[in-house]
Amino acid sequence: MALVMHKEKHNNNQMDSSKYVRYTPEQVEALERVYSECPKPSSLRRQQLIRECPILSNIEPKQIKVWFQNRRCREKQRKESSRLTTVNRKLSAMNKLLMEENDRLQKQVSHLVYENGFMKNKLHSASGTTTDTSCESVVMNGQHQQQHNPTPQRPQRDANNPAGLLAIAEETLAEFLSKATGTAVDWVQMIGMKPGPDSFGIVAVSRNTSGVAARACGLVSLEPTKVAEILKDRPSWFRDCRCLDVLSIIPAGNGGTIELLYMQIYAPTTLAAARDFWTLRYTTTLEDGSLVVCERSLTSSTGGPTGTPSPSFVRAEMLPSGFLIRQCEGGGSIIHIVDHVDLDAWSVPEVLRSLYESSKIIAQKMTVAALRHIRQIAQEATGEIQYTGGRQPAVLRTFSQRLCRGFNDAVNGFADDGWSLLGSDGAEDVTIAINSSPNNFLGSQYNTSIFPSFGGGVLCAKASMLLQSVPPALLVRFLREHRSEWADYGVDAYSAACLKASPYAVPCARPGGFPSSQVILPLAPTVENEEFLEVVRLEGHAYSPEDFALARDMFLLQMCSGVDENAVGSCAQLVFAPIDESFADDAPLLPSGFHVIPLDAKTEGSATNRTLDLASTLEVGASSARRVNEGDANSYNLRSVLTIAFQFTFENHMRDSVAAMARQYVRGVVSSVQRVAMAIAPSRLSSHIGPKSLPGSPEAQTLARWIFQSYRIHTGAEIFRLESPSGDAVLKQLWNHPDAIMCCSVKTNASPVFTFANQAGLDMLETTLVALQDIMLDKILDEAGRKVLCSEFSKIMLQGFAFLPAGMCASSMGRPVSYEQAVAWKVVNDEDSNHCLALMFTNWSFV
Repeated sequence: MALVMHKEKHNNNQMDSSKYVRYTPEQVEALERVYSECPKPSSLRRQQLIRECPILSNIEPKQIKVWFQNRRCREKQRKESSRLTTVNRKLSAMNKLLMEENDRLQKQVSHLVYENGFMKNKLHSASGTTTDTSCESVVMNGQHQQQHNPTPQRPQRDANNPAGLLAIAEETLAEFLSKATGTAVDWVQMIGMKPGPDSFGIVAVSRNTSGVAARACGLVSLEPTKVAEILKDRPSWFRDCRCLDVLSIIPAGNGGTIELLYMQIYAPTTLAAARDFWTLRYTTTLEDGSLVVCERSLTSSTGGPTGTPSPSFVRAEMLPSGFLIRQCEGGGSIIHIVDHVDLDAWSVPEVLRSLYESSKIIAQKMTVAALRHIRQIAQEATGEIQYTGGRQPAVLRTFSQRLCRGFNDAVNGFADDGWSLLGSDGAEDVTIAINSSPNNFLGSQYNTSIFPSFGGGVLCAKASMLLQSVPPALLVRFLREHRSEWADYGVDAYSAACLKASPYAVPCARPGGFPSSQVILPLAPTVENEEFLEVVRLEGHAYSPEDFALARDMFLLQMCSGVDENAVGSCAQLVFAPIDESFADDAPLLPSGFHVIPLDAKTEGSATNRTLDLASTLEVGASSARRVNEGDANSYNLRSVLTIAFQFTFENHMRDSVAAMARQYVRGVVSSVQRVAMAIAPSRLSSHIGPKSLPGSPEAQTLARWIFQSYRIHTGAEIFRLESPSGDAVLKQLWNHPDAIMCCSVKTNASPVFTFANQAGLDMLETTLVALQDIMLDKILDEAGRKVLCSEFSKIMLQGFAFLPAGMCASSMGRPVSYEQAVAWKVVNDEDSNHCLALMFTNWSFV
């Protein structure tokens, strides 16, 4: 017996040892080839591998399965090790950056303590002495002070004196470094910009400084020379830059380079002039190997050559600014960016002055934009970003640049581009500009193929308005997701037809004249999802023979940015252009859209009216604005400037007709935006604003009665106790019910669409009664909610109602909403026929 057990144990040991196989290099190579094609082969694939590879015939399928398991585990460990190494390198670089920032703050504290002690001593000495206020004493003291503190006289510096320009460059370098790493500017860190391995960086804005300034520090995985090359190409990342011309390049004696530049930037609205800069840019390397690109304006006070003024532009000043780029250990770069400008804010109307005095806007448009652009290119180079559609990242970036540039050109309407104003119809709310010289257009966003071959040009209808109590991000998101609220399908069809050889006749603007729906197809979101490039398909439906020609799908290339409501001082933009089905890389684009810029908040009071008429504020120095309704203009606390521009092509003999249509259309869009602003502002911003208007139509009263009766019939309970027997009592109580109650259609072969919601329901969905019909039920519920509703649907149809468990859903703006319970019941009419499906979400709240 013992001998038999010993033999069995010996045989088991032999079987265990057979599990460990030593693979030959040829076998490993064969397995690696299969692994590169399929890391997790099925059992049939492994057996096929053994049959096809003779060198693996002596290995069991189970052993091959174990090899693939181990190979996947090693790959996972390798990726995790690489990820941890990258994170450790980022943390080390960020730790170094934070230590430098801490040293800078300590210097700033020491400087403030010294100034505080100096002011105390000065005040103490002043209180213990007498002051001679006689004229003679004042004059003598002034002369004495001038003798001891003479005004420094700068030497005459011009383009023919490289030594003088080098002196200006060295002064610019010293002042820039004192801002980037020193205490020359009192920096205040912006909210939400906390450092970390995956953070965006540290962003700060100036306080109590001449002009407006912003500063950013960040880490990117690019070499310093590549970073400098990208940053010096300002038009590629600064969307407001119209042109940047290098007029002269002068080698510096220390190996650096001095450049004389002329730059133009667009005006953000139709109510102000564009700016230009005449600057000196200095590129050099510091003793520690850091690369510096610094820049400042050349003026009479700084010395050096000053450029001649350009018509239609206001000369602005760039104070010492630039980029400090240092090599990181293990690769990558640490970047310090400083932007400091004086935009001559006193030359614009007072109501717009804060646009030119806001350091937050400079931070978003210049400083943060530069850092984000570099990070975008770095992640594209490493393959961290995957794009759909098979287009190269550079092509997609070019599309975004062309959209923004075309929109800015239309808003500014420069004469050297060929733009000229068309006579108005007596009202000054909408400006019409035409361009019949396509060859004069700047940039590549235009193409001569969009101009009629038999004579014509481009017409732009534009307007600006002041909005109140509506965040730019919220408004642009609503305009993007609910196009039917403001757009005219007939006008869209006319714009799309301009890409064809035979355009349609000029339509009459009739919002909502043709039923349509939109499908958004994403192309290229950026790293922080602050900008989206997408294709919008407009699906048209004809209900009459005369509309059949317009009932076809149309396509728009659309760029949306600034939709993050948590971003401080963020501008928002929605720009689109019609395209055809082919959508080539060089497709002609004629952009139109919206641009919303926040103004600094005022807190003089609260407001019940949210839309202001901007036409009465155009005088420079005006201190009041006229409301569309009534009230004081100083009683608002959140303002923004909205600029609207729509472009159309025209034939010469149809110019006046197209101009009349465009003017009418833009006025309709302005009216729609005002209505949307009034609708979306109250529930999100202030509780003191009154509730939404109660729908008082007989149909609404009948539907409310059916909802109330059906709930009582099916559940045996009442939604609420009826307080009054009057005809509209049910509707009033249902409208003001604290739980979100909404109805949706129930049709075969069609997704349920919302048809009614009470005030709480509209707040939960973040929409209006008009836009409610664009929302489908399956877009609101999450996956679990849809499964529960589908499983309970037959019960609802048979029993009449069903209770749904707690869950999550989403508003029309994409915000998550939680609820404790939901009740679904079928609503029957007076003839006991199924009318719709009602839902009630109890104790809901935004997450």
